[in-house]
Amino acid sequence: MIQPTDFKLSTAAISVVGVALLWVPILSLHLTPALFAALLTFGGSRATSAMLRRIWPALRHSQGWGLILFVLVVVLTTSLLVEQAAEATAAGGGYAAVLQQMAAALDQLRLTLPPWLASHVPASLETLRTAAVGWLTSHAAQVQLWGGHTVRGLGYALAGIVIGALLTLQRADREVGVERKPPLSLAVSNQFDGLVTSFTAVVFAQFRIAAVNTALTAVYLLGVLPLLGTPIPLAGTLVVATFVASLVPVLGNLVSNTMIVGVSLTHSLGVAALSLGWLVGIHKLEYFLNAHIVGQRIRAQAWELLTSMLVLEALFGIAGLVSAPIIYAQLKSVWYSRGWI
Repeated sequence: MIQPTDFKLSTAAISVVGVALLWVPILSLHLTPALFAALLTFGGSRATSAMLRRIWPALRHSQGWGLILFVLVVVLTTSLLVEQAAEATAAGGGYAAVLQQMAAALDQLRLTLPPWLASHVPASLETLRTAAVGWLTSHAAQVQLWGGHTVRGLGYALAGIVIGALLTLQRADREVGVERKPPLSLAVSNQFDGLVTSFTAVVFAQFRIAAVNTALTAVYLLGVLPLLGTPIPLAGTLVVATFVASLVPVLGNLVSNTMIVGVSLTHSLGVAALSLGWLVGIHKLEYFLNAHIVGQRIRAQAWELLTSMLVLEALFGIAGLVSAPIIYAQLKSVWYSRGWI
């Protein structure tokens, strides 16, 4: 039982300001990819090194070996996922087969929809391509901006990986000899450890959510649709993509759902409608799973987490939505350590 320290409103406000001083610049400058990559590298390396020390207690330089092993696992897993996706795409007939199915789906749509609505459906893939090119031309500045943000985000993530790796090695060197830290260094170190702990808790919870989401999607794509005699192409690839996308809270589910409904549309309008209904149900379930599972990890009620996600999404957009569980977990960790909650 943690003994509570004297509670003062000013002290509680200072703890909130301390967390805000880190996160407001990060969110305002769009540096969340760098921070997440650094925390993931540092936390993953530290967890891997702890596992190695349990297996080989006398292992020297366990932090360095943990970093190497963690990077190898990430690289090999990514390579395997890309290879599996490429093989599944090739087995499904590739890009040409998808285009043929899209053409058939467009024809079916025009026959199924009322005339006033069917007139808005492209007459052919060439018409659709022309419309897409026209849209890209008229929105060239926006597309260029999106591309710039994507490249910048990848660059930030790469920089974060390097920072996380360097931090792992530097902390390992400092922990070799036990020394008394100055008050400011100790406070910063404790805050960073709290941030890493909060991030790790949310990440592990998100893995559980992604696993549940992927399992339900696999049941539909690989079980329900084949039993109904309406299997869709690239089902295996979509299951893998669902797991990867679901690691990003809420937004990832929207991306994977759009992909699945789009591929379902190449089969028939009915399958697309069925897919949409199933996936909307999963999407609604994910909100409560997110709040419940993540809330258990960070000692927060579902309504608290949903409120923080809503507020931060309104303030900072998608980055705020994704960061909300980590920020709230960090605050709860500070308050819990002081015995206030």
